[in-house]
Amino acid sequence: MKKYIYLMRHGETLFNRRRKIQGWCDAPLTDFGKYQASCARDYFKHQGITFKKAYSSTSERACDTLEIVTEGALSYQRLKGLKEWNFGTFEGESEDLNPPLPYKDFFVTYGGESQDQIVARMVATVGQLVSESEEDTILIVSHGGAIANFARAYQEHWETELPKGLGNCAILKFRYEDDIFYLEEVIRHDFSDWKEN
Repeated sequence: MKKYIYLMRHGETLFNRRRKIQGWCDAPLTDFGKYQASCARDYFKHQGITFKKAYSSTSERACDTLEIVTEGALSYQRLKGLKEWNFGTFEGESEDLNPPLPYKDFFVTYGGESQDQIVARMVATVGQLVSESEEDTILIVSHGGAIANFARAYQEHWETELPKGLGNCAILKFRYEDDIFYLEEVIRHDFSDWKEN
């Protein structure tokens, strides 16, 4: 059975705005982040896309984003396997301390995860929940690094290019067929109507 998975990054957080490394540590959505999530909600409405099944990282920023997108009308499952890359003792520090990409196993020395570990975790988690779901349209709210690394695991099956840097509330649309995830579309929203209070 062919399935469609919408893998979405959370909205902007206080740490995003302050350029803090944010993996397993958490920060609340900003007002702009909440607006971004409402734009994603409107996108799904305008496209006539409805969900009966949704999943989120256990991080509050992802859960809050999902609840805005679904208007709190859909029960969902929170999964630790969908969390962001664990950056160890770099958590909460300035993004200026990040090493050059790709990070590979840099953070392992500091109590974090390697790139291979986050890829394996995301592939296993997303693969299991999609293969076991009876629904053909699924929403998953996760994190920029986690989503990008999941997508790269299926790079040979991309039908569109993955942009450098996945913006807040960007959505990757995958087609799941014969145990393979095909990246069909990258959805980025127009936030130009935002007015700060």
